[in-house]
Amino acid sequence: MSQRCNWVRTEADAHYHDTEWGVPSHDDRHLFEMLILEGAQAGLSWSTILNKRAGYREAFADFDVDAVARFTPKHIEKLLENPGIVRNRAKVQSAVTNALAVQRIRDEHGSLAHFLWSFVDHVPVQNAWQSYRDAPASTAQSDALSKALKAYGCKFVGSTICYALMQATGMVNDHEAGCPCHAKCAALGGKQQPARRRKAG
Repeated sequence: MSQRCNWVRTEADAHYHDTEWGVPSHDDRHLFEMLILEGAQAGLSWSTILNKRAGYREAFADFDVDAVARFTPKHIEKLLENPGIVRNRAKVQSAVTNALAVQRIRDEHGSLAHFLWSFVDHVPVQNAWQSYRDAPASTAQSDALSKALKAYGCKFVGSTICYALMQATGMVNDHEAGCPCHAKCAALGGKQQPARRRKAG
């Protein structure tokens, strides 16, 4: 693939960019995974997180929200010895805190997907930047999402992290206009239908 977005630097970046970044996702497990990984990335390169992704999936029960919500202080201490993840106490603890918050979000909104996508009215925002450097670090929508997640008790969900989450999960299409993935993600976004509220269970 030629003319990828200019943030792509490594082979892992390229695979992620070509197959996942910007593709609309309504899968709660994947959305929870990206919520945790984007928070873990704070202060680090995304390549670092991609290289540890398999370790995160193993350490955090393949991002099963209910399983992570049951993690005890002993689990956390064990995770802090795990070289397969970023061993930062606040970030590890936040995964458990955020799992508990996502349970509450599911109870009130039917699914994490319905809650997150409501901040873009369930339709992906289609941008057309000539360069990824022109994309914003945050928007009014990510500001609102950050505020709402914090109200549920989530950690590592500042507006910049929330915007990265929105980009990653296709709520926003920020592929460069000349990138082949821009049209692909735009077409996928055009097929999305507004999510109906779904009762938990």
